[in-house]
Amino acid sequence: QVQLVESGGGLVQPGGSLRLSCAASSKIIFNFSTMGWYRQAPGKQRELVATVDSGGSTNYIESVEGRFTISRDNVKATVALQMNSLKSEDTAVYYCNAHPSGGKLMDYWGKGTLVTVSS
Repeated sequence: QVQLVESGGGLVQPGGSLRLSCAASSKIIFNFSTMGWYRQAPGKQRELVATVDSGGSTNYIESVEGRFTISRDNVKATVALQMNSLKSEDTAVYYCNAHPSGGKLMDYWGKGTLVTVSS
């Protein structure tokens, strides 16, 4: 069992920045997983925001491209999401996800951290 613990959410004004962090309890699982951040806004389905694979390649949804940066530290088994130029539509609960490669292990999820962008 792998535990993912998010931190860094909170209230921020439009145009502001926040940095989310997620710590994994297993370095072994972490190091062969694609790590991702998802979010779920009120009344909407959960959506993928950004991913970073074990080699460091990243992908983003179009709406956050150029504003958000995902990064990972394989030594510390952490993944971060730097969010800049935040907009009200970024308000959501953000979830950390670990997707182990190979297809034999389940995905792991954190419990989520709330990000509220409001003036």
